Amino acid sequence: MTRILLYSKGLALAILLSFFLGACSLKDANPTSAPVTPSPENSITSGPANSPTPFQPSPTPAPLAAMVNGSGITLEEYQAELARYQAAVGTDVATQDKTQVLDDLIDQELLAQAAAEKGFVVDDKLVQQHIDQLSAELGSTQALSNWMAAHGYVEADFRRDLARSIAATWMSDQITSAVPETADQVHARQILVSTSAQAQDILTQLKSGQDFAQLAAKENPATGGDLGWFPRGYLPDRNLEEAAFNLQPGQFSDVIETGTGFHILQVIERDPQRALAQDARLTLQTQALQSWLEDRRKQSEIQILLP
Repeated sequence: MTRILLYSKGLALAILLSFFLGACSLKDANPTSAPVTPSPENSITSGPANSPTPFQPSPTPAPLAAMVNGSGITLEEYQAELARYQAAVGTDVATQDKTQVLDDLIDQELLAQAAAEKGFVVDDKLVQQHIDQLSAELGSTQALSNWMAAHGYVEADFRRDLARSIAATWMSDQITSAVPETADQVHARQILVSTSAQAQDILTQLKSGQDFAQLAAKENPATGGDLGWFPRGYLPDRNLEEAAFNLQPGQFSDVIETGTGFHILQVIERDPQRALAQDARLTLQTQALQSWLEDRRKQSEIQILLP
């Protein structure tokens, strides 16, 4: 199944994971694994168990960039991700880019939290499995270490981000895989012209009995105006889509104005259970994920704490 990565294309970890997570299934991972914790052998002890513990002041909480349902995204984490984004795009980031980077981190956290609610918990073993496979994909452990260093990662931060990415990708798969493989679809063609006067003249010709296909071929000889098959939610202009699905095969629409010109549509045929083309299903999956995130944000307590 095509995996949808919600991260911005400039984010370093997303770039690395884009080829990897699409090739390995997360669905086989144990959904009841223990949370990510340091291994006991890596824990640091400070002396014999009966030694008195010296007084230590409480650590100062790390500054936060955002709180998502009580879980913090640190300012350091956000700034590191922003630096990676800037390095990827090669220019100074604009305000909307800074907002997008933080939104991506929030979206990942929302998806990871939902994955945990459904019983999918990422443990050390699963993270290490993905690190080993990433190393294999890149050619060696040293190649992965070099990549991490080049993108400003220390191991602890990389493991944290990878764990969240694994959980977020698993949850996004649950959402997108629920999109059916078939849908009500129409096969339509259009006549597209640049002025209202042209469109009205063509509409008059159609109403007088002129053949739609011939007029469409005259305006667009390459394709004859054929739009192919598409489901609801596929066309970028909702007015065009609504018009198409309100027509019966053989019928044509009135003139519809959009940002690209003046359209007249004709539905050629319709199928209530036609298999979705790959690009159409990907479009619907992307919309399903975006809709889920919008709903989840409305149900969540999100605080932006940037200075």
